[in-house]
Amino acid sequence: MAVDLAPEPAVAELVTRTAQFVRDVVVPVEVANDGVVPSESVRRELQAAAKAAGVFAPHVSPEYGGHGLDMCARAAVFEEAGYSLLGPVALNIAAPDEGNMHMLEAIATEDQKARYLAPLAAGDVRSCFAMTEPAPGAGSDPDALATRAERVPGGWRIDGRKWFITGADGAAFAICMARTAGEPGDRGGATMFLVDADNPGMKVGRHVPTLDESLFGGHLEVDFDGCVVPDEAVIGEVDQGYRYAQVRLGPARMTHCMRWLGIARRSQDIAVAHAAQRELFGARLADLGMAQQMIADNEIDVAAARGLILRACWELDQGRSAGLEVSMAKTFTAEAVWRVVDRSLQLCGSLGVSGDLLLGRFLREVRPFRIYDGPSETHRWSIARRVVGRHTAAARA
Repeated sequence: MAVDLAPEPAVAELVTRTAQFVRDVVVPVEVANDGVVPSESVRRELQAAAKAAGVFAPHVSPEYGGHGLDMCARAAVFEEAGYSLLGPVALNIAAPDEGNMHMLEAIATEDQKARYLAPLAAGDVRSCFAMTEPAPGAGSDPDALATRAERVPGGWRIDGRKWFITGADGAAFAICMARTAGEPGDRGGATMFLVDADNPGMKVGRHVPTLDESLFGGHLEVDFDGCVVPDEAVIGEVDQGYRYAQVRLGPARMTHCMRWLGIARRSQDIAVAHAAQRELFGARLADLGMAQQMIADNEIDVAAARGLILRACWELDQGRSAGLEVSMAKTFTAEAVWRVVDRSLQLCGSLGVSGDLLLGRFLREVRPFRIYDGPSETHRWSIARRVVGRHTAAARA
């Protein structure tokens, strides 16, 4: 069976244009601002430039101004966008908006799409996904969900506290996961609700101080206190929130991997350029064995991560849950990206530690990826359970 990993010509052309746009337009803004989007106006300027370059919103359908790429096609484009920390913001494929768009396009009603998806896909507004809670609430274990939604005349009242809600500062709306049946620890019984930012029952609190700073809108605490929403705010069916969330979860984990793989490549490029011209001990750094090993290991990690991402994306494009493939790709990529950035910084020595390069910023940004979207330990637990379950089923057959 022939295996062709090359993207289709139209996708390949979009990859090339994205790469050029990121290098020519986005990277200078990133370098000038230490890898952080400094303001809403800069976000809008970058997105306007991406629209003019024809690379904006590659993931949404043409109906909403995008290119309608499937997961495998997104992999190459998102990787090029991720070559800069600001690239995903410019293309409107940054978390959490990208995952929210994907889910809304798949399961929202036509009225919900018109009200929430269309402006989000256009970059006119931003959003957040309010799932994670302070301990002992929902985190790695979604069944611990404590935020509750109760029936009231004409709708629902949501009460609970969320934290580490990415992008909540300035978001026009939140997608809130709340328990509508059962108790914390019970399987299922969750529902997703659309909550407008001007709802008096939703209060955005403090920014949680974190290592990373490049995800626009920060990571915040959000309180739902007597937050009343109409029945029309329900996404999908009541009590089926976790099932619908899977539409978002697997693809969102893979798009995170794609974007961070771009930063790994950027780090490698910086390190190789430095090693090729830096002379010490009578030779170029790139000619020394230990440096060559780090450069080679970086290439191996990037190539292996890309292969795992593509396999998981292929499974998703076939309409499968791809739980095992997604967990393997997410775990390996999160750790490989860290290794690549860390080695690259090491290769650059004191220059890598300094603020004259962005490698220190990259290192801070990629470290949390081993925790969010499921810690590596949780994914390994899931992988092992699936493998043992498969073995047990085969033994009984």
